[in-house]
Amino acid sequence: MSAGTYTPRPGAAPLGRMIAAQAALETRMLLRNGEQLLLTVIIPSLLLVLFSTVDVVDTGAGDPVDFLAPGVLALAVMSTAFTGQAIATGFERRYGVLKRLGATPLPRWALMTAKTLSVLVTEVLQVALLTVIALVLGWDPHGNPLWVVLLLLLGTAAFSGLGLLMAGTLKAEATLAAANLVFVLLLVCGGVVVPLDKFPDAVRAVLELLPVAALSDGLRDVLQHGAGVPGEDLLVLAVWTVLGLGAAARFFRWE
Repeated sequence: MSAGTYTPRPGAAPLGRMIAAQAALETRMLLRNGEQLLLTVIIPSLLLVLFSTVDVVDTGAGDPVDFLAPGVLALAVMSTAFTGQAIATGFERRYGVLKRLGATPLPRWALMTAKTLSVLVTEVLQVALLTVIALVLGWDPHGNPLWVVLLLLLGTAAFSGLGLLMAGTLKAEATLAAANLVFVLLLVCGGVVVPLDKFPDAVRAVLELLPVAALSDGLRDVLQHGAGVPGEDLLVLAVWTVLGLGAAARFFRWE
């Protein structure tokens, strides 16, 4: 047996393994957080059940769940990629967690990649749960699943950029307040449970440019009406993705 057999070989793990381990850790932390579960699972599920079974909002002709299910899927993406991620990252920044992780062998871009993977895993679980609930309520989805996946991915990218921008520029307490306020405002005014045609034309023209409105309308066009390529909605989400991720990369502060 050679002399060097028991010599330690210090060094970083392969990059892919580090990203996977960090993503798994981020996912476990998110799923163990009661406040995060309230935002990502309980509120969307309750809204879907409540507004589908109780005649509170006029959703137009057809079964209410056919209108509400796409909007609640958009809300789920926003709650995880924007609200939850902004709050969690903001407090990690405040407590110095990001600074310490930035000093590890895991590159900063890889840390953000792991966070993104954690968001995607959570969203897969959300979409699966909400889809099952909607189907039980009588939802009859249509359209090409490819466009649904593309809309969800672009929506995730857009909201992630905006969430990281907020978390990396504001204080943690300000991020907590602002992220929750934006969540409530977009829930009401983003076409999630209240149709945009209920608003005045001038207001509606502005609201249609919001990322959650583009995501919910695009999903609704495909899943409720069986439309083809939701080009206008994809364009709006693509613009928000470029603006959000670009601004986050430029202005994000790690300390």
